[in-house]
Order: sequence, then structure tokens, then C-alpha cells
Amino acid sequence: MSAPGWLLRVLGGLPKPTKTRPQDDEPPQPLTRDRVADYLLGRGYRFVIDEDGDLTGTWDGSRFWFLLLGEQSEILQVRGRWHRTLPVEQRRAVALAINDWNRERIWPKAYVREEEGELAVYAEVSADLEQGVTDLQLAQLLACGLGTGVQLFAALDPVVPADGPPPPDVPDN
Repeated sequence: MSAPGWLLRVLGGLPKPTKTRPQDDEPPQPLTRDRVADYLLGRGYRFVIDEDGDLTGTWDGSRFWFLLLGEQSEILQVRGRWHRTLPVEQRRAVALAINDWNRERIWPKAYVREEEGELAVYAEVSADLEQGVTDLQLAQLLACGLGTGVQLFAALDPVVPADGPPPPDVPDN
């Protein structure tokens, strides 16, 4: 089975890390919603701007938001919400799975939240970019947030019994 096209674009589109300083002398620029949107468009991803002004879309059926937080919108957060919800009675089991994930991996931060009588699983990658960010750094952060969030949700699929298809919304990337 091959990886979805968007996943190949995320994981295969960046140069391999090197141990030497890259020759790119691009100075860091302020983080803006337009720069995040340009990255997403450049990768061929589909997204919308929600009622709060945040960029959002779905990847493998799960919703992701690209948030600019902080007093000067200097904090980038890629937040994903698993397309499945769980009964509150499964809190202990899903908390153990999330704890294992957080113990064994750096990204994304994973957590469970009760919403309207059910459990929702979230993934987050955040970075304080008060000093600015280069295009390469921004691309790496966005790819990390999407890639690791999707990996978390895929790892939960075999652990938690299926409860049906994801709700239709924004077209999947």
C-alpha cells in the first residue's frame, strides 16, 4: 500500500537535513496567515478560512487548524482533531494510549478532551516565532504538525474500535 499523495508531498518535498549550515541566508520574516496559506497552496492542499479567520482543512479525514496565537500572532500552532469521537467510558483506555504516545515521541503533543458528552483526541505542534521565521523553517514546522498529527491518528485507529466514517466537510487532502 502506498502513502497518500499529500503525505508524500509533506514528507518528500523538503530537502534532507544536513549537519552544516544551509547556504540559504534568508532572514527571518514575521509569521503571517498569508505565509501559512502560501505554503499550503504551494503544496496543493485545499483549505478554507473559518469564521474565526483561521485556516483549516482535513487530512485523512481529520480536521486540522493552522492557528496564529499570542499578542502579536507570533505563535504558530498546528492543531488536529481526530475524526472519530469516543464514549466517555473509554477515557482510561485512550488516556493510556495517549500517554504512551507522549512518552515515546516529541511531536505532536496529544491530549483528550470531553466535548458534548464524548471524548475528542487532539494533536498539537506549537512554536514561538517572535523573532520571525524563514520559509524553510515555516515549511518544516507545518510539515511536522501535519505529518505527526496524521501519524498519531493512524496509530490510534487499530487500538480503538471503529465507529463509522468521518463526517463530510472540507474535501480531504
